Amino acid sequence: MSYDKTIAQAARTELERRRSQAEKTARQNLEGFLSNCPRAKEISRELAKNSAGAARAVLSGGNVHEELEQRKKLGLALREEYEELLKAHGLTRHDIEPRYSCSECRDTGFVDGRMCGCHRALRRSIAYRQLSAGLPLEQCTFQSFLLDYYEGDPAAKKRMKEILDTCRKYAENLRPRSSNLLFWGGTGLGKTHLSLAIANAAIEKGFGVVYGSAQKFALAIEKERFSREDSVGTANSLKECDLLILDDLGVEFSSPYSDAAIYDVVNERLMAERPTIISTNLDPSGLEKRYGERFASRIVGGYALMRFKGRDVRVQKLNR
Repeated sequence: MSYDKTIAQAARTELERRRSQAEKTARQNLEGFLSNCPRAKEISRELAKNSAGAARAVLSGGNVHEELEQRKKLGLALREEYEELLKAHGLTRHDIEPRYSCSECRDTGFVDGRMCGCHRALRRSIAYRQLSAGLPLEQCTFQSFLLDYYEGDPAAKKRMKEILDTCRKYAENLRPRSSNLLFWGGTGLGKTHLSLAIANAAIEKGFGVVYGSAQKFALAIEKERFSREDSVGTANSLKECDLLILDDLGVEFSSPYSDAAIYDVVNERLMAERPTIISTNLDPSGLEKRYGERFASRIVGGYALMRFKGRDVRVQKLNR
């Protein structure tokens, strides 16, 4: 996946922060220990002298084996004493050595000249956060989805309770290869609310979630098509995230390129078995008119269709 310079720089900055913090903490622990335990400082010097003596023994000849064995025993004894002193001060060897977030690359981001998996994951995470920035996640939970607004229509209330229960169960059992959902129905019936409630649960589980309107993503993809700068890789982010939630499909500005790009995203995620949730005001026939038979067929065949019913909740809230 390709990213623009700001994402790459943000990832490098975060890796540097992690590495610096790990090394600073270890250094402070070691300095405090040596300051409070003079004997530990003496042992450090004795270990250095012992290592230098071993090197001289190899160079000087003589009974090298016997000399090295003696120095090995001395080194072991000194290290054992050092460990006991650490223990007496409530520390372990790990407390005076950097605890890097990634033991493979030691928070440098690279292993043997190749980008470490932690570095790639960090870049993805930053890209996902940017794509989903500004979402009212705290306001949209399953608990705050009130069925009171459907009281005037028993059939609609029954249907919306079924959808609420299904979405809650979907969120509880969310897996990397969960099924795809299509929310369709009129404006203000709770499609966005339940999409965000699922996004909340997915983020809690550690999933990489990308949420946004089809209009936002279509504009970003179109812009990157003509950009001469390094691509932010919106299309790739949409294809590769753990969970994609595509809101308000059908209201975006239509162009052959953006329509094809959205189809490509939806199709590739279906092929890769990555879960996608789409919300739209269009019914299946409306999707066919808007995007063509091929797109509608992929949706009808690969998504669980959920029709939202009732009266516009936003209007009801304003009237109250």
